[in-house]
Amino acid sequence: MARLKIDNYAIKEAPRLGFKGWLRWMWRQVTSMRIALILLLMLGVAAIPGSFLPQWPRERADTARFVANNGALGELLDRLGFLDVYGSAWFTAIAALLFVSLVGCIVPRTIAHAKALRAPIAPVPSSLTRYAPLAEGEAPGPLDHSVGQLTAHLRPHPQWWGAITGYRVRTDERGDGVAFAADKGHIREIGNLLFHAALVGLLFAAAAGVLLTFRGQAVVVEGRSFTNAVVAYDTFSAGRLFREEELSPFTLTLDKFESQFSDAGRPETFAAHVTVTEPGVGTRQEVVRVNDPLGIGGANIYLQGNGYAADLTFTDAAGNVAFSGPVIFLPQDGYYTSTGVVKVPDVTSGDQVGLRATLFPTAIGEGTEWISIHPQPANPVIVFTAYTGDLGLDAGVPQNVYRLDESQLSPVRDDDGAPAVMVIAPGETVELPGGAGSLAWNDTLRFAAFDLRSDPSLPWMLGFSIAALTGLTLSLFGPRRRLWLVLTAQGATTVVPSTDGPGIHVQGAVLAPAHDAGARAELERAVAAAVGREEHA
Repeated sequence: MARLKIDNYAIKEAPRLGFKGWLRWMWRQVTSMRIALILLLMLGVAAIPGSFLPQWPRERADTARFVANNGALGELLDRLGFLDVYGSAWFTAIAALLFVSLVGCIVPRTIAHAKALRAPIAPVPSSLTRYAPLAEGEAPGPLDHSVGQLTAHLRPHPQWWGAITGYRVRTDERGDGVAFAADKGHIREIGNLLFHAALVGLLFAAAAGVLLTFRGQAVVVEGRSFTNAVVAYDTFSAGRLFREEELSPFTLTLDKFESQFSDAGRPETFAAHVTVTEPGVGTRQEVVRVNDPLGIGGANIYLQGNGYAADLTFTDAAGNVAFSGPVIFLPQDGYYTSTGVVKVPDVTSGDQVGLRATLFPTAIGEGTEWISIHPQPANPVIVFTAYTGDLGLDAGVPQNVYRLDESQLSPVRDDDGAPAVMVIAPGETVELPGGAGSLAWNDTLRFAAFDLRSDPSLPWMLGFSIAALTGLTLSLFGPRRRLWLVLTAQGATTVVPSTDGPGIHVQGAVLAPAHDAGARAELERAVAAAVGREEHA
């Protein structure tokens, strides 16, 4: 160790930490409670972008559109991981540091607390008169009887549970009497440790959920079926450890969809009547309602949405059926004004045809001006425009089935040269201008949008959340007290002068935080137990 001399004063230089010293310093910083709280705050802040920016694992189409629409900013956010927050390196680093910090806090404190539980209790002070509050009482005796009653009161459970929830008790002979030193409050530290251990468990459960969970959405039209396979979902996302073969094989058929609305159009009930077929189990009828999911194979199927599907048939200019089937119309408002797209690539000859349509369930209006006044299909009407050209389906790039790319299309025009707007009702057939084909509306069906989710971490997260809440409650409300009681046979040398006559003199004091309003009552109950007044216990 070097010395530095300034104006005849020798000052010792601080020793260099060295490599091990710096490692020890960094470990102490990481495992400090201050850093743990900072990391917890950072984790919450880091999760914010994942709540309002589209994420690749969940919304690939929306995320790709976001990147394309925002140019350099979208590409920068993508490179920095803001479009895959929970899989980014910086989010993982924060979570890992928080995990290390919590473990580094918990393990030493658990060892220290275990040693504290085994450490001997300090004896009763030589004089209790300097402590407040102070309580006294007289017992008829004998001394052994009062000692037994007080012991049973302080430690009602003699095993380990009593040592945790009750008092740890030390008894010492003092002259012709017995001194009790009782210590309580270890449940606070146990609750604190339980809370932090539960946080670690929550981190583990959240990580397992990200890796093992899967979620998919599927739209099913009345009379159609859905098979639980990745290729059958409209959108599907899963954790990195999930395997497609883990999907439970089943088939779900939407038999009927029922909806009820008030006269003002307010939704009242939705019910999807389905038939579920599982290999080796058989077929059963079920009803899926809002907030009442159907459980199958460890996953839950939620009713996410609903709307109308028009069964349409398009006949091309050569008189051949080029398209036939239900077309999904997505609701746009509370009255179920819905939009849909028909893409007809397989025409016999000529250009491909695309239709952009709007369905009004209870329509009023004329010409091109229509509105819906109720969600139920009392007077359904479809207003549509037609386009011809290249739909872009041959480029091999996936397209959104609910959007029509007009970049290579031209609108079909009427006799006045304006884009033709056509109206069709159920059971009708409309001829497109210029001999481009015809459209027939065969039937009006309902569809249901199902959301299937499986997250094996949810029960664990619930259990750890309850454990964390329990630990926090114990750490906040568990009392920290020390009781001292001295039981002295009358006539012996006592801590304070005793009354005349045979019996036992009991004197007690309590040491507790100033805000502990129940400390005095606890002391009085202990004295009452020692003197035999059980009605005060």
